[in-house]
Amino acid sequence: MFNRILDHLEEWLITFLMGAATLVIFLAVVHRFLSGVPYIQDYTIRLNVSWAQELCIYMFVWMAKFGAAYGVRHGTHVGVDVLVRALSPAKAKYLIGFGLLAGALFTGVVGTLGARFVWENGFHYALLHTLLGQDVGDVPEGPTSPDLELPTWIAYSCVPLGSYLMCFRFLQVFWHFARTGEVPHHEAAHVEGIDENDPTEVLAHGPTSAAAQGDRR
Repeated sequence: MFNRILDHLEEWLITFLMGAATLVIFLAVVHRFLSGVPYIQDYTIRLNVSWAQELCIYMFVWMAKFGAAYGVRHGTHVGVDVLVRALSPAKAKYLIGFGLLAGALFTGVVGTLGARFVWENGFHYALLHTLLGQDVGDVPEGPTSPDLELPTWIAYSCVPLGSYLMCFRFLQVFWHFARTGEVPHHEAAHVEGIDENDPTEVLAHGPTSAAAQGDRR
């Protein structure tokens, strides 16, 4: 149940950010075009859309961080698997498991460092002083963005949130791989001369079955 809710939230957030960023960019381009049209420009130049570029940058960064976690869940990340394909299935599974745990460790470290940065960049002040009403002494309020005047800790929160979600996805995939021998695999277009046998299929079904599936394709 929890995974299902998390999956939907992840997909909805990515979809919303992608659609909203596209809409904001479209409106900003239309505004810039109309600002050069006689008669109309008298009205459009009164509209301040200098915040559009900054907002789109933040939305694309958030989309990239959560999209990376989505990519881990669906196996869409680009990877170099030459060594994995060269090993026997019995040895390849250890290398795949090591890679998944290494990814979890790396994203966990990045998430922790990002959380510390966000905390010191203004979240400490916002939580203790603004929300809880406590005296925080000389703790700074934190900087704000130049155009939106948004506390920067809000924009930077995508680093710990996205990284921890990606860490969770790596652990989720590793647990599934340890139980079934399979990892998410994205179906790519066939390239002539490239071996299509997936090492995860070899691990799950054996070399004979994987070769048979390759022949059918």
